[in-house]
Amino acid sequence: MRFLLLSLVLAAVQALAQDFPPAGIQQLEKVVDAAVAKKSPVGAVVWLEHEGRAHTLVKGDRAQVPSIEPMTVDTVFDAASLTKVIATAPAIMHLWERGKLNLEAPVSRYLPEFTGEGREAILLRHLLTHTSGLKPGIPRDPAWSGYAEGIRRATTTVPDAPPDSFFRYSDINFILLGEIVQRVSGESLDSYVQKALFTPLGMTSTRFRPPAEWQARLAPTEKDEKDLMLRGVVHDPTCRRMGGVAGHAGLFTTAGDLARFSRMILQGGTLEGVQIFKPGTLAQMQRVQTAATVTERRGLGWDLESPYSRPRGDRFPIGSFGHTGFTGTSLWLDPYSKTFVIFLSSRLHPDGKGSVRDLYEEIGRAAARCVPKFDFDKVAGALHPRGADEVPSVLNGIDVLKRDGFAPLKGLRVGLITNQTGIDAERTPTIDLLAKAPEVKLRALFSPEHGIRGALDQEKIKDGVDAKTGRPIHSLYGERRAPTPEQLAELDALVFDIQDIGCRFYTYISTLRLCLEAAAKSNKKVFVLDRQNPIGGNAVEGPTVVEKETFTATHAIPLRHGMTVGELAQMMNAERGIQADLQIIRLEGWQRKWLMDQTGLPWVNPSPNMRRLEAALLYPGIGLLEFSISVGRGTDSPFEMLGAPYVNDRRLAHELNQLGLPGLRFMPVRFTPTTSVFKDQVCGGVRLEITQRSAVRPVLTGVSIAAVFQRLYPKDFALEKVNTLLNHPALLKGLKSGKTGKELSAQWAAETAAFQARRANFLLY
Repeated sequence: MRFLLLSLVLAAVQALAQDFPPAGIQQLEKVVDAAVAKKSPVGAVVWLEHEGRAHTLVKGDRAQVPSIEPMTVDTVFDAASLTKVIATAPAIMHLWERGKLNLEAPVSRYLPEFTGEGREAILLRHLLTHTSGLKPGIPRDPAWSGYAEGIRRATTTVPDAPPDSFFRYSDINFILLGEIVQRVSGESLDSYVQKALFTPLGMTSTRFRPPAEWQARLAPTEKDEKDLMLRGVVHDPTCRRMGGVAGHAGLFTTAGDLARFSRMILQGGTLEGVQIFKPGTLAQMQRVQTAATVTERRGLGWDLESPYSRPRGDRFPIGSFGHTGFTGTSLWLDPYSKTFVIFLSSRLHPDGKGSVRDLYEEIGRAAARCVPKFDFDKVAGALHPRGADEVPSVLNGIDVLKRDGFAPLKGLRVGLITNQTGIDAERTPTIDLLAKAPEVKLRALFSPEHGIRGALDQEKIKDGVDAKTGRPIHSLYGERRAPTPEQLAELDALVFDIQDIGCRFYTYISTLRLCLEAAAKSNKKVFVLDRQNPIGGNAVEGPTVVEKETFTATHAIPLRHGMTVGELAQMMNAERGIQADLQIIRLEGWQRKWLMDQTGLPWVNPSPNMRRLEAALLYPGIGLLEFSISVGRGTDSPFEMLGAPYVNDRRLAHELNQLGLPGLRFMPVRFTPTTSVFKDQVCGGVRLEITQRSAVRPVLTGVSIAAVFQRLYPKDFALEKVNTLLNHPALLKGLKSGKTGKELSAQWAAETAAFQARRANFLLY
């Protein structure tokens, strides 16, 4: 009867395979036959499925010791590390989808003992992407046993580097995740996944610690330390010590069950009317989640591009995903062609010497050639492979444009609005790139404040000619602030490529707005080559309403707006009804929480006095004070120190430290600025030391400092000039009345919240 059922299953599967190219199937079978003939492995099951059409190969033996057992399609295999992506990562995301876990929370929130020696910096995301810095596994010596002892050893492992430093595949990451599932759900990992995943999916031959009645179908691996053949007992030594259930290994399954799981993934989380995941949850798992500075690209659990990606072969695109297992198992899914390939083998049987390393790649290559009528060379949305000499980093808009052969600009006569920050990752100026780009006609350059090379401070910019390219330079910071109709007449498009720093009164975004308006009036296209916000894209702070629009208050946005120039362009274009023909060349690889030094890109001073990331982080608050006191212009640390001739530096530092402003300490200092306010005068003041970047609230800091100056030095401090950039009479009135920075921040909170709702419509990342 069982043989009859197996025959019916195979017949049904093969009937679905009729549309696969015969030559492709023959090549796939040839690859597997050759490997089995060499007994590496002694037997295997391959399941290829494309848009509901399936083909299976069942080759060789399930077992050879103590007797030969032919392989069958329903053989149950020790899945090894497929456990990570079939059980543990899905369990974590199942809990996340229900609001019970935060992937950006520290592991210590769920495992309180996981603290000290750098552990507190590790987030759940780092465990899922193998970027925690933890060691590969729990050492076998000294001898140990028991689940609780395994968890104790995992939680006391000391990381070798801070998280996001590098990719290192680590079983400890998933051992910890398995324990988190247990503590958060109140159920063991095996119980949770059985109820939440396997039973609803109809995966009747998938579980940890398989029962005795499965014995005849189980594929043995190799002999253990006691010379006993492992059959139905997990091969992984650490999992065995922990009782057979752990987050990194221990699952047993069949090709048919994995096919059901894979169909659910490719169908957006639903199988046969049963929804397991929302599509957005799966999208989170499948996209790149590793830092842009890490060479390897991993999703949440899934492998995308790393040394472990061999099952992808050379045809499936990057953006397809999968995983392998030590026992000779692999699963690879391609969402673009709606294809998946399952490979389960008896690699370790009978003596642990079999190898399928190259076979993974050969199967992936052959399987892709079985997919009918799909062009793998033209896959929309696929990731580009990294070049041999490529240094991993975020790609700014110019890097994406260059990589794509400047396609959006071909055939167009363009004017480029840029300065010294308009460079690619190799520091080649955008001016030079567009001047040499094939079929792109660079006709003119437009200069913002500080000049086309960013060397001028507080000066009007004059028209000129670029010495290197010979293109005319039109000033946008002199007699005019926007291109004239005459300057636009011979152009088809404007291209904007300037690094903003995330502050409302930094004037490059005003130039952007005026160029949008000029282009719209002249019916010209606008391309914004987007760039990361160097002080992050999450934090938003400060008042939004402005008394009147000026060149330092071009739109109703907070002092720290948390947007990219591309996002701001979309917002201004829509909210002001500009209706410019706007296209954003988007960033790739950027995450909103990242600051500039997490992108792998070089720092270029956006203006003469913006010399460090720390200065940019402080600028939305300290910049408010630059017409009232010295903010370090004319020193080696602009915007990182401040003071005035009338200030007692030790007293000011004491008063400011008493405020407990988040992420900062203040050190007394005396300095003599050589330019700007109090030029050539000895000033007493403070140096701002950032102790925790993520905690710094620059606008609260700037307003709090103004309040302290007003209290200590009311006759000397030029309070009215604070409103030059604050542009908010109600807050100025509050400062005059003696309100503290915290009281004033409560006053602008509603404005910030309203802006958050507005900006949500324009966020690109």
